Amino acid sequence: MIMAPRLTLDDARLVLDGAEKRAREIGVDMDIAVVDDGGHLLAFIRMDKARVTSIDVAINKAFTAACARRATHEYAAVAGAGGPAFGMHASNQGRFMIVGGGLPIFVKEMIAGGVGCSSGSPDQDRDVAQAGIDNLLRALEM
Repeated sequence: MIMAPRLTLDDARLVLDGAEKRAREIGVDMDIAVVDDGGHLLAFIRMDKARVTSIDVAINKAFTAACARRATHEYAAVAGAGGPAFGMHASNQGRFMIVGGGLPIFVKEMIAGGVGCSSGSPDQDRDVAQAGIDNLLRALEM
């Protein structure tokens, strides 16, 4: 039997807090989603000027990162046009994202969930997602 860590609502809030703080530091309002290891939404925030069209994108980035257990930007090279996994973006009812901003959350080297950020550039989205994960990991060290 595999005993996997599970994100609580409080854990998800720590991810949101860290991500939102970083988004404010870089001056980009974002949609930020946190999902559990099965890709189910735990928590979400939409900052005031975040794009409405990015709501679904953030949630699906988090879903992809958690369920595929790797960062969404890692799929860009293989799943884009001409890549060996082209068409992957249409899988899972179109929820599979191949752009930056979705990161898996690993706790003790086991998948616990994912975070997805959208409304900035792919690099900004990834930076904000990482800040959320870092905030959670710092809290878990205490």
